[in-house]
Amino acid sequence: MSNYTYIRAVFLTQKKSGGTFFSFCQTLIHLLKGNIGTGLLGLPLAVKNAGLVLGPVSLLCMGVIAVHCMRLLVKCSHHLSAKPSLTYGEAVQYGMENVSWLRRHSQWGKRTVNLFLIITQLGFCCVYFVFLSDNVKQVVEAANATTFNCQVNYTNQTQVLVPSFDSRLYMLCFLPAVILLVFTPNLKYLAPLSLVANLVMTASLILIYFYSLTHIRYPIDLPKVGRAKDYPLFFGTAIFAFEGIGVVLPLENKMQRPQKFTLVLYVGMGIVTFLYISLGTIGYMCFGEHIGGSITLNLPNCWTYQAVKLLYCFGIFITFALQFYVPAEILIPPVVARVSERWEIAVDLLLRTVLVIFTCALAILIPELDLVISLVGSVSSSFLALIFPPLLQIIAFHTEGLSPLVTAKNAVISLVGLIGFLTGTYIAIVEIIARNASKHEETFSSYMVQ
Repeated sequence: MSNYTYIRAVFLTQKKSGGTFFSFCQTLIHLLKGNIGTGLLGLPLAVKNAGLVLGPVSLLCMGVIAVHCMRLLVKCSHHLSAKPSLTYGEAVQYGMENVSWLRRHSQWGKRTVNLFLIITQLGFCCVYFVFLSDNVKQVVEAANATTFNCQVNYTNQTQVLVPSFDSRLYMLCFLPAVILLVFTPNLKYLAPLSLVANLVMTASLILIYFYSLTHIRYPIDLPKVGRAKDYPLFFGTAIFAFEGIGVVLPLENKMQRPQKFTLVLYVGMGIVTFLYISLGTIGYMCFGEHIGGSITLNLPNCWTYQAVKLLYCFGIFITFALQFYVPAEILIPPVVARVSERWEIAVDLLLRTVLVIFTCALAILIPELDLVISLVGSVSSSFLALIFPPLLQIIAFHTEGLSPLVTAKNAVISLVGLIGFLTGTYIAIVEIIARNASKHEETFSSYMVQ
């Protein structure tokens, strides 16, 4: 999952305080952090949906296209304005002003981009609720049988031994803590915890890589190409992970030497693509058909890897505040501006509470981690990462004229994004309905037996 809010939050906070500019290495680190999130942990299942060969090849192609679209956004931003702090929405707005029959509707371009950013970020928050509940639930249920010997469990899966209550109740348990977390008035107060979260998530990721690499089962007898009906789910999960385009302009705007940003982009996204392909492939080879919505759910039943789950949950919990920052900054200030000064703080906190409850409610309605990730990716990330950038280049260079080859290339990329949006959304919704129906049948059957 791409972590757009991390960079956007840093950018907005520094903008308010004057801030400093990023060096090459700082920009690279922020780019990596802005693109590596929970989406990475879901990629082994994505590779399963596409196939052991088709999956990695598709991830490579998607990575190339995603980086190309990021480069297009930067190029269009430079062409449209000399303004040093142009946002994604402003770039689309200025691009529409470049076309006479779109000029009067240019504000809607910015609003549309902001809408999809809000959908994406709140979708990430829903994913976080599901991730937290699934992983903590698994640790609690396996606690009685958890040992210090990681070689005991030869099935490569955490065994659920003491069933506890439903994962949706775990979400409700997290809700008060998350609400208090988003009440934080300034992100600088979370900086120390955010640093700790980044470190523990990095350490956890290293341990996940180590376990997966050392427990690949031979001979490898996995489908080289997955079922056609599952490929849209692969698309949704993959584009969810690659949707880091929102970090591009804020990072370039805060770089000491913006002319080197292209190199940062290629190096950073090359590393990200390598991580995505390697963990997706290795994770699937290790756990095979049993791979879960997050690879953490497949880790063995010993305290080392149970600690990995809990540490990653801590990191995700702290990151929730960063993910929540951008939709809050877009939605809350216009409402607060309409009330008297004495009510500003109360209204601000009330709206934050309502938004968090809304994301929790959506997560409770769809408590399926893999399907939530795929749905969010298909619905919103496809527009931000694939559909909008090529269209922006077409309208931004409308007066200069693009070659037919470039126009055709842009049309193909946008069409791929649109097809992925339609098929991915449809299949994810169908699967969600099917799983809910299956669960209701199981619940009814167990009730009748009793």
